[in-house]
Amino acid sequence: MTKLSVNINKIATIRNARGGNVPDVLKVALDCERFGAQGITVHPRPDERHIRYQDVIDLRPLLTTEFNIEGYPNKKFIDLVLSVKPEQVTLVPDPPGVLTSNAGWDTVKHKSFLKEVIQGFKNAGIRTSIFVDTNSLNITHAAKTGTNRVELYTEPYAIDFHKDKEAAVKSFVEAGRLAVENGLELNAGHDLDLNNLNFFYKNVRKLAEVSIGHALISDALYFGLENTIQMYLRQLK
Repeated sequence: MTKLSVNINKIATIRNARGGNVPDVLKVALDCERFGAQGITVHPRPDERHIRYQDVIDLRPLLTTEFNIEGYPNKKFIDLVLSVKPEQVTLVPDPPGVLTSNAGWDTVKHKSFLKEVIQGFKNAGIRTSIFVDTNSLNITHAAKTGTNRVELYTEPYAIDFHKDKEAAVKSFVEAGRLAVENGLELNAGHDLDLNNLNFFYKNVRKLAEVSIGHALISDALYFGLENTIQMYLRQLK
């Protein structure tokens, strides 16, 4: 079964636009769980423009599903993850000012750095995933870092889906197969939505988890949060 982890960053973006606590990030996270999501994802960035570090701390004792914290592994982020101890940490190569994650790791160039960081998380009993593209070298060298999983960066698939969905998914099918052959579990995320998710799910085998935020929260404005989560879950069947 492929799990759906809901990224709630956009809820925090709306809250921060006006100050105060509306919408309530903690309540929305619990509602997502209650409506069927099997995980909650957050991505605190250094400027805290959406999810704040305190949100991460406050969420930890409340969540009953899988908690996934994404981010670039600087010291502050590493300290946060080690103190909160989520079920999963997803490492992304974002520079500080980037708008959204837009590339995977060069696991050849950064292999030593990633190995050191991942070992620290492993020692704390935290499963680690690293954000990668479909380049075969990045997949095989990801396996050499000691990570448990890779998360396939799916924006290129989403962009090309409407042009030629078979061609769009081809490299992801091959990357997923290579990851599994190298002993890695497989996640995916970025720009997956109600139009392209089911095709991706049916073609990329042994997909453990998808993390979806922007599209899902946007759809909830039209369909309601509970209904939207159920709509996404139906795409994973």
